[in-house]
This record gives sequence, structure tokens and C-alpha cells, in this order.
Amino acid sequence: MSFLQSFGRRITVGIIWLGFTLYILWLAPLDRPETFTLFRHLLTFELDQVNSYLVAIFWMMGVWPMIYACLLFADGRMQKLPAFLYFFVSNGIGIVGLAPYLALRSRKPFFMGRMDWLLRSLDSHLMGLFLSFCTIVLLSYAVLTGDWQDFVEQWRTIPFVHLITLDFCLMGLLFPLSPLLDDDMARHGLDRSQGFWAIALFPLIGALAYLCLRPPLQVKEINAIRNTN
Repeated sequence: MSFLQSFGRRITVGIIWLGFTLYILWLAPLDRPETFTLFRHLLTFELDQVNSYLVAIFWMMGVWPMIYACLLFADGRMQKLPAFLYFFVSNGIGIVGLAPYLALRSRKPFFMGRMDWLLRSLDSHLMGLFLSFCTIVLLSYAVLTGDWQDFVEQWRTIPFVHLITLDFCLMGLLFPLSPLLDDDMARHGLDRSQGFWAIALFPLIGALAYLCLRPPLQVKEINAIRNTN
């Protein structure tokens, strides 16, 4: 990827972040009483009070940050930006907390550092399989018990439902749009042509398949040299 392509994609991520942030402020979901009612039902598992599609999206907003974490934490070892901080913030406010990292990080298509237990866990196929299992369970729950027409109506009329759904979609859009995925593929010895568009064209499913199938993280040989000194 050329410098101009990378720069253009990062600018696009920044524009999406700014636009969505302003959109949230304009809709002001925290000013609506139904926001806190829905939030309380979701956190206390009063699922009979909430449409199953909203339940699935709400909890998959916890799956998405974990998908990103499987790329972020290795990348963050070589960045000045604290990747762990953006990861934790994204669990609370979604793409608004994550997009600045995606836009401001430096290109690092290699890995130099120690493979501790955390990186090994996030890099393992078992993590990809676990996140895939959670996604299948949540999607199945939504399809089998949810009311799609009611959810569409809530999406049109309730800012909280509207924004969390857009947030979920933007998580899928920015996963291949940011150069983070290109760098992670390079760190795992994959050429960009090897399955990139399968990941980009199938949001969420493509990202999960990538985590399940990617080869182990490749550590630069200079790391081994440093460790022996």
C-alpha cells in the first residue's frame, strides 16, 4: 500500500469519526428517558422487555472490541499510542473511542517484542473460535426470538437503538478500511491479496474467519538477537 493510499484511508477514518461524533451529539440520546430504561433492561438481563435484535447488537458490541483487540494489542507494542486505553474506551462508547487510534497509529507491518500470554491468547485460533461461537449464539437468538419489524421501527424512532446499530455497522466498515488489517496480515505472513476482499465484503463474518484461519504472528529476527545480548 502506498503512502498516499494509507494517508487517504486514515483521513477517511478520521472523517467518519468526526461525522459520527457530531451525529451522536445532534441526536443526544442521553437526553431521552427511554435510553436509560433500555440500558437498564439490557444490563440487568430483563430480556423480555427488549427486542432480541437489540439484545444481540448490544452484546455483540462487546464482541467487536475483542475482534479488534486480537490485532490491536500486538500493534500497540510498537506504537506511541496506548492501544489498551483505546480498547477499553471502545467497550464503553464503541467506534467513537476506537477510531482515533485507527486514524493516528503509525504503519507497522512487522512485530518486534515479546510474545507474552496475552498476545498468545489473542493470536490463537481458539480466541477466533470463541468469538465466532458467541456471535453465532447471539445472531441465532435474535433471528429465532426477535421481532424484525418492531426493531426497524425502534431504529427509526429511538436514538439509542439508532446509534448503537450504526455503531455496530461502523465497527464492521472500519475493520478493513483502516490500514490496521493490512499491517496485521503482513505481520502474519499474508499478502494483501490473500483473502482481503473476503474480509472486507463480509462484515463481521469475514473478520471472524480471518481470526480463525490466520497463521501465527511472525516475530522479527532482530528480536531474538536483542534477547541474546
